[in-house]
Amino acid sequence: MRGAVGGAQPRAPRSPNAALVLDLLRTAGAEGISRLELAERTGLTPQAVSKITARLREDGLAAEAGRRASTGGKPRTVLRLVPEAGYALGVHLDRDELRAVLVDLDGTVLGERRSPLDLGAGAEAVLEGVAGAVRTLVADTLGLPGETAAHAPTLLGLGVALPGPLDHVRGVLHRVTGFPEWNGFPLRDALVRRLGVPVVVDKDTNAAALGLTVGGEGPGQGGSFAYLHLGTGLGAGLVIGGGVHRGARTGAGEFGHQVVQLDGPPCTCGARGCIEALCLGAVARGDVTEAARVLGAGAANLAGLLDIDLVLLGGRTVAAAPEAFVGGVGAVLDARARREGGHGGAVPVRMAPGGVRGVAEGAAQLLLAPLFGRGDA
Repeated sequence: MRGAVGGAQPRAPRSPNAALVLDLLRTAGAEGISRLELAERTGLTPQAVSKITARLREDGLAAEAGRRASTGGKPRTVLRLVPEAGYALGVHLDRDELRAVLVDLDGTVLGERRSPLDLGAGAEAVLEGVAGAVRTLVADTLGLPGETAAHAPTLLGLGVALPGPLDHVRGVLHRVTGFPEWNGFPLRDALVRRLGVPVVVDKDTNAAALGLTVGGEGPGQGGSFAYLHLGTGLGAGLVIGGGVHRGARTGAGEFGHQVVQLDGPPCTCGARGCIEALCLGAVARGDVTEAARVLGAGAANLAGLLDIDLVLLGGRTVAAAPEAFVGGVGAVLDARARREGGHGGAVPVRMAPGGVRGVAEGAAQLLLAPLFGRGDA
C-alpha cells in the first residue's frame, strides 16, 4: 500500500501440489506436520514433498517446528506455517457501514476497524473512506508510524465484499440494489490505483460463504449449504460441491429478489413482493416472527431447488434476534419436510459463526484462499 506497507509480497505456490502442502501446514497448526505425513496425506513422493517444503521455507512461508518421535529410526522434523509471513485485508462495504479486518496467513484477525459509510455518497467519498480505514488499520495493528512504514511486513492485498450484483472477475459493479449510480463502476481498478496493492471484489454473501468453507463449516468435502445474510438487504451465498457457486455472471445467490407475493410491497430493485422487501418490512414493524417466517419460505424454496444439506444464517438483523430467526426458519423447513415425507428429515438451520464481521473475514479469504488452493479469486 503506497505510504503504508512496503516489502515484497510472499510468492504464491506455483503448483496445485505446493498449495495442497501449504494448506496441510495451515491446518496442522502450531504443532506442525512431518514431511512423511505430508507425503502420506497428499499421495506425493517424499522427494517431491521435500522439494516443495524447501521452496516454501525459502519463501518464508514454512519453518521448522521441532522434532517428533517416530516408530523407528531418527526423530522426524516437523514443519509449520509461518502466519506472520504475510497479511491480508478484508473490507465489508455495507449500505451504511464499513468494517475492515487485518488477518495473518492463518486467518486470525489481528485488528478490526468499523466506521459509518454512505454507499450513496459517491465513488470518491467511498474510495477515500476505504483507503483511510485500511491505512489506519494496518498502521495501528502492526505498530507502524503512520505513512512511513518502508519496512512493514508483507501485504497480500485487499478483498472487498459488498452487495451485488457485480462482476467478480473484472471487479466491476452492476446496478447495486438501491444505488443505481454504481452501475458499471470499476471498483477493483479504482482501488488498485488508490492503494497500490492487489484487490479482489466479490459479493458480500459469496465472501462470507468462502470464509465459512475455509473455516470448515458445512457438511464436509463435496457438500452443499446456503448462507443467508439478512442485514440492510438480503442475499445468499451458495456452496455446492464444496465450492462457492457464483454462476456464469456472478449472478447466483440474488436470493432476496425472488418474488413470493404478486403485487406485494415495492422493493428497491423495482419489482414487487420480493422476499427482501417482505422481510425488512416485517423487521421495521417489529414483527421478527413474521420476518423469520418469510425468510423460512425463501429457504424452503432454495432447499427444494438445490437439495442443500444445511442453511446458515447471518447478518446484523439476524444477529439481533438469533433464536427467533433460527427457530422460525427451522419451523418452515420442518413443515416442508413433513409434507414431503422425506427420509432424511428437515434441512438443519443454525447461526453462522463469525458474527457481524463474518463478511469482512470472508473478504480477506478472497486473497488467502487461493494461496492454499481453496478458492478461485
